[in-house]
Amino acid sequence: MEKAKGVDSVTLPLVNKKGDAAVYTVTPNTAPSSRATENLVHALCDDVIPGATKGKQMEADVGGTTASYIDLASEISSKLPLVIGIVLGLSFLVLLIAFRSLLVPLKAVIMNTFSILAAFGVVAYAFDHDWSAKLIGLEGAVPIVSFVPLMMFAVLFGLSMDYEVFLMTHVREQWKETGDPHEAVVHGLASTAHVITSAAMIMVSVFLAFVINGDPTIKQFGLGMAVAVGVDATVVRCLLVPAIMSLLGQAGWWMPGWLERVTPAFSIEGKEFFTKLEAAEISRITVEPPAPEESHEPAPKSEEPDGPAPEAPEEPKEPVSKDS
Repeated sequence: MEKAKGVDSVTLPLVNKKGDAAVYTVTPNTAPSSRATENLVHALCDDVIPGATKGKQMEADVGGTTASYIDLASEISSKLPLVIGIVLGLSFLVLLIAFRSLLVPLKAVIMNTFSILAAFGVVAYAFDHDWSAKLIGLEGAVPIVSFVPLMMFAVLFGLSMDYEVFLMTHVREQWKETGDPHEAVVHGLASTAHVITSAAMIMVSVFLAFVINGDPTIKQFGLGMAVAVGVDATVVRCLLVPAIMSLLGQAGWWMPGWLERVTPAFSIEGKEFFTKLEAAEISRITVEPPAPEESHEPAPKSEEPDGPAPEAPEEPKEPVSKDS
């Protein structure tokens, strides 16, 4: 191991009491976060150690903080596309059911991806150059921590989807009432823009406060989220989304007939459900005739003459003959 390129020193083995295990400490001549140190770890794992233990009844592994971070980065990098794909697919299905449109969820997924990629680009540039890293309180360029992009994606996607649903709900309500897509976009943007930008300003201020921290990992997360939320709330939600919906017009709310039939009815705020419920109640009351009211007045009594009842007249008796 001492002959490997990039190794500064190797300590004597620290053997356990049974004598069947030993630990060596290898010190590289570069920083732990350097790309050269990462290459050294891969060289030890792939070439140096397998060659030294070949044909011998022994096993050897590379451990430590640097090797653990390299393995973690490799695992996250391999699974990150799958995570992003699952989140984007599920978001598309939920928005498809909620807005009953094919292009609205597609546009939302593309715009959210645009915000995330913009944030990734800013973070990568800021921490990969010495002059920009010094502006945010670092001595020089540092590598991006492996789990920062994953955390940024999860948090930012939730915030951007919240802005998207809030904006498009008002647009859809106005479109359902008027049938004019351009007026619906104008009304929806006028109703929600100040709320979205105010909420985004608060979040940007919170995330920028993370940059004051001395930990490079927290700086990366704070700067990335501040840029992402700012771009999403201004450039995306208040500019690109209204422009795209205005250009699409009626086509923005198009949905194939077969997909319309198989898609379950779903209301985000429950307004449509209660509207249908009230309409059904009004229709039931209109169709059913009112039940007749029961009369509580006593039945009229038959009039009877005053005094005793008249006696029946007696039948006349036949006269009796004297000769009989």
